[in-house]
Amino acid sequence: MKRLILLLSLLAVPFALRAQTSHTPPNFIQILTDDQGWGDLASFGHLQIQSPHIDGLAEEGIKFTHCYSSDAVCSPSRSSILTGRTPYRNGVYNWIPANKEFHLPASEITLPQLLRAEGYQTAHFGKWHLSHYSEVAIPDVKGSYRDFGFGGEHAGQPSMHDYGYDYWFATGNVARPNHENPLNFFLNGEAMGKMEGFSAQIVAAEFVKWMTQHRQEGQPFFVTVWFHEPHGPVNSDSEFVKRYEDLKDPSLQQYLANITQIDEGVGTMVAALKEAGVYDDTLIWYTSDNGPEGPHGLGDFNNSDSPYGPSRYRGSTGGLRGRKRHTHEGGIRVPGIVSWPKGFQEAGIRPGTLCAEPMIGSDVFPTMLEIAGVELPHEVVYDSSSILPLLQGKTFQRERPLYWRNNHYEFKIALRHGDWKILGTPTHSKFELYHLMMDPRETTDLSAQAPERFEAMKRMLIEYDNEVLAEGPKWWTRKKDKK
Repeated sequence: MKRLILLLSLLAVPFALRAQTSHTPPNFIQILTDDQGWGDLASFGHLQIQSPHIDGLAEEGIKFTHCYSSDAVCSPSRSSILTGRTPYRNGVYNWIPANKEFHLPASEITLPQLLRAEGYQTAHFGKWHLSHYSEVAIPDVKGSYRDFGFGGEHAGQPSMHDYGYDYWFATGNVARPNHENPLNFFLNGEAMGKMEGFSAQIVAAEFVKWMTQHRQEGQPFFVTVWFHEPHGPVNSDSEFVKRYEDLKDPSLQQYLANITQIDEGVGTMVAALKEAGVYDDTLIWYTSDNGPEGPHGLGDFNNSDSPYGPSRYRGSTGGLRGRKRHTHEGGIRVPGIVSWPKGFQEAGIRPGTLCAEPMIGSDVFPTMLEIAGVELPHEVVYDSSSILPLLQGKTFQRERPLYWRNNHYEFKIALRHGDWKILGTPTHSKFELYHLMMDPRETTDLSAQAPERFEAMKRMLIEYDNEVLAEGPKWWTRKKDKK
């Protein structure tokens, strides 16, 4: 325990971080998809998905084959990206339903806040889901239901501007009633009503509008683009569905087309960046908030009684164990791509580089700050590391092991140290140990075969878990917020 306390005290010491790759700060775009599995891209091994624009980012940049989300569901992963802190520490312990008090606390220091203070323009496009706003009734063909949007302040929670954004085009949660003609977008707090088209294309078009009409030339920008796809209710443009007509499986066609829908949105964004002459000096970080939904409802395209439409959850984990909500690899290992043409050229990084070094969504926070030359806030404990050395082809040493505390299923907590991963129950009563390089699908528990390793990692996990729970808000202990 003394070692852990010493490590935390060292992490709390402020220090200035400055990148050596450029004299002027680059632009940053963090692209996040919703429920996209580790195997849901052609560049990550899918044999049917057409994703040429996203794959193009990987061909020009670095593909991270051991990229993780910070949680197995959406809101916690998002909170970690913006704070560099694991979800139970920053307070967003689970996805945020309507009428729940928990949210990303105003006390948390966010990435857009820090970059805005250094002269960056800040904007957000797409799903938000980090705080609760006033509910709005949205009609659906099967009746009506309530969803939450951005209709004003609620229960004293921070606004998007408070969180660090000067401009935002967003939904509170998923696109409603589905990805086609969504009704729940808000622009800087004002309801937009029905938007014609499909969510990814709408989001990309609004990004282009911001680039051409609101961006200040010569001023760096930080933008989060958080697509709704392929989270359900899945609905895809017929233009993209036709590309998969040979599959003869309507459910699968819809899902794969949904990934292509994202890809087209990314292509639109890249084209706008190139048109503006800023693509080469823009770092794009692409990843997903958690593993794929399912496997329930596979193939149930025409016979669903769900008010949200038929099930089309056909995401791929690439053969990894578990799916969304699981702390096993299939629930938390996700696609990871970083593109930065100018930075990589200056660092001598070859296009199409593969990297097997583990990284996590919370690493976005310290990495972008270091590149921008911005100090980390004082006396704050982080659960992340700047991966700038990896982006420069240098030796990388992570300050802390990767850690997870999930809110679902039996094995809610986990820690990865090197190639080893240990999972445990939240009561610290049961554990499993895996060697991920030899057994990426987590089929063989090695706790009995490697007792010394097992005991050491169990101590590390328990200490880390206790420390996180001691610091974070206790909303999760309240009965009304439990599931």
